[in-house]
This record gives sequence, structure tokens and C-alpha cells, in this order.
Amino acid sequence: MIIPSIDLQNGQAVQLIGGAKKELDAGDPRPLAEKFRLAGEIAVIDLDAAMSTGDNSVATRELCRIAPCRVGGGIRSVERAIEWLDAGAVKVILGTAATPKILRELPAERVIAALDARDGEVVVEGWKKGTGRGILERIEELNGLVGGYLITFVEREGRLGGTAMDQVEALVKAAAPARVTIAGGVTTADEIAELDRLGADAQVGMAIYTGRLDFGDAISAPLVSDRPDGLFPTVVCDEHERALGLVYSDRESIRAAVSRRRGVYHSRRRGLWEKGASSGASQELLRIDLDCDRDALRFVVRQSGEGFCHNGTWTCWGSEAGLSGLERTLRSRLASAPEGSYTRRLLTEPGLLGKKIIEEAHELAEASTADAVEWEAADLMYFTLVRMVQEGVSLADVESHLDRRARKVTRRPGNAKTPKAREP
Repeated sequence: MIIPSIDLQNGQAVQLIGGAKKELDAGDPRPLAEKFRLAGEIAVIDLDAAMSTGDNSVATRELCRIAPCRVGGGIRSVERAIEWLDAGAVKVILGTAATPKILRELPAERVIAALDARDGEVVVEGWKKGTGRGILERIEELNGLVGGYLITFVEREGRLGGTAMDQVEALVKAAAPARVTIAGGVTTADEIAELDRLGADAQVGMAIYTGRLDFGDAISAPLVSDRPDGLFPTVVCDEHERALGLVYSDRESIRAAVSRRRGVYHSRRRGLWEKGASSGASQELLRIDLDCDRDALRFVVRQSGEGFCHNGTWTCWGSEAGLSGLERTLRSRLASAPEGSYTRRLLTEPGLLGKKIIEEAHELAEASTADAVEWEAADLMYFTLVRMVQEGVSLADVESHLDRRARKVTRRPGNAKTPKAREP
């Protein structure tokens, strides 16, 4: 799999050669994160913090809200690592601080040890200082304390000359069961595919930034097909990861989908096909997932219009139900609720919606049977959704917020707040 990389200097995305010479300034990193999140996790490396010349925390925090980020650079203490995990980082990357003493204080599954090596020797402090130790030696010291390793071949970094493929098999074997990510020189889709076959991920920067490697080809590189037509079955899901339908993809359609950031597929009758191009039921592509066998895909999309199915339903198995179905219904009524309707009153009558939310929350808290809890919870969720729709907040937004909260390591005590006095 590919892990796209965003290296930060002075708040901007850059690419360096050999960790020293700036070769490329890619500007604002936020559009890059919007693009790179199609592949899943991205790596965000604060070069200034790593070299003790500055700090890009503000930019990094913004990127953590856009995409699932592995955050590295200048993380030299337990407190700093936890701060980033609490800020929403999926994982933290530790270099110099990847010592047993520090790692024992952190959740191993969310820590990646950065082993940067120049000509086989592990280097630290922004790749400036040698340690006299090799990569395999460091892996042996840290095994069981981290969930992954980021191994960078510094002499190859940014040079677009290929990576040290001959070393990968031994590194993956030594690191198991921790996952290895290889950086430094990865340039082609074939390299990404071979790394994946060996059990490693590819962290890529320069090749994508310069256009040497098409991002769609990078994502699809590990795919294999045992079908005579070479197609990949593709499950299309909405933002709640609810299946909308089944289609097919090939490498050309994946390349087009990534380039346009739209739902583009391979139609066995029409060839390249962009969903909604003629009907208006278009899709914004949010993420592409490869399955465990690398022979099928999942497209996560933001569906518009009546839905995915040509029969005018949200899914190919019928209409949408549950909270997401209610949300869509409420959104459709936001602009068209007739005068005198309850929905119109809730949306326009000052104070009514807030009072109903407070009322239903109190009734839910006081409910004493399963049936009563079910009833009152349904009432509260209805009025909460009306409030969300009123302010343009989606269920997907709330789910994403909850996901970020779940990544926190530091936990609040959860004590009840002192209630405000109610109006008479």
C-alpha cells in the first residue's frame, strides 16, 4: 500500500533530496491532504521540528482534521507523543526518542519507530548524526514496543532512483508482526506492488509531487485479478460505509477516479463511466480501500441526488433507512417544509427546538424501562438531527469527530457539569 508523505517547512509542503537540499516547494499542504486521503493514511513530517529549527504544529493539526495522519518530526517525549495522539493523529512516528523507556509509556499499536539509515547506519537528529548501529540491530532492540517501523534509506531519499529492494525481505521478517513502511527512492508502481507483496508499505513523496508516478497508479499498484477480463469488483459505499451497489474497476478507471476525485468506474457495456455525469446523481470520491487479498476494492463516496441506483433509490437494495435516511429526509424538507408544519416551526420558531432538545434529554435521563429508553432516545435523536441539519452539520461530520475523540489517549474524568438555571 502507498503512504503519501507531506513534509513541512515553514508551514509549506516541501520535498528534500537526501534530507538536506530543498528540491521542491509544493505550497499549502491542505489541498495535498485532501488529495492524498484517497489512499487512506498519510504521513505528515515536521522537518523544522525534527531539525530543531521551528514548529509546524498549527498546520499539522489542520491536516489531522482532513485526513488520518501519521505524525512525526520532533516528537522526543512521552508527553509530546500523547499530545499528538490526543490531537487526532492515527499514529505517531518517533526517531531519536524511540527508546524502550519512552515506548513502554505509549500504546504500541499507535507508535511507529523511524529508523533512518544512510549507507546502512542509523542516523538521528534530522539525519545529521550517525549512531554506529544498523537497522536490524535497532529493530531487535524495539520489537514488541511498537506497531510499525518507518525505514528510510536517506541516500536514496528524493532522488527518484528506486529503493533498496534487496533489503526489504529481511527487514520485514525481522520486524514481524510489526508492519514495515519503506521510504527513500520509491518511484514506480511496480516497486509499490513488490513492496506490498513482501509485506511492506511504501511511503512516497517526490515521485508523486513531480508527476513521475501517477497517484491513481500508486493506489492500484498492489491489485491483482483472477478474472478473465482483468476487472476488479468494486463495492461502492456512502460516508457511513453503507453499501450502495456493486460495480467494476480497472486501472484506467481508477486513474480517472483519482484524478477527478469522482466516482468513475468501468462499465462492461460502455467502458469508462462516471457515475452521475448525465443523471446528476454524482459522487465525490473520499477514499479507496483495497481488500486483504488485493483483488477487490471499496470506494467510499459522498453520494448526491436521489441515490446510487438507476431506479431512483439510495442503494441497489432499496431506500435508505435509519438515522442517515432520516437525515436525508430532514435535509430535503429544510427548504421546502410547508408553512404551519411542525418541521417549519422547529426550524423557524425561536427557542422551540432548543426547548424540545432539553425536554427530550431530560425524559431520556428519567426513562426507567427499555421501551421508554428506546422511545425517548428516538425523540432526542430526531430533534438533534433537526438541529444538525439547521446548522449544516452532517452525521458523517459527527462520526468523524467521534473517531478523532476515540484516538485520544488522555481521558477526561467525565464528571457532570453544573446545570444552568432553566428559564421560568
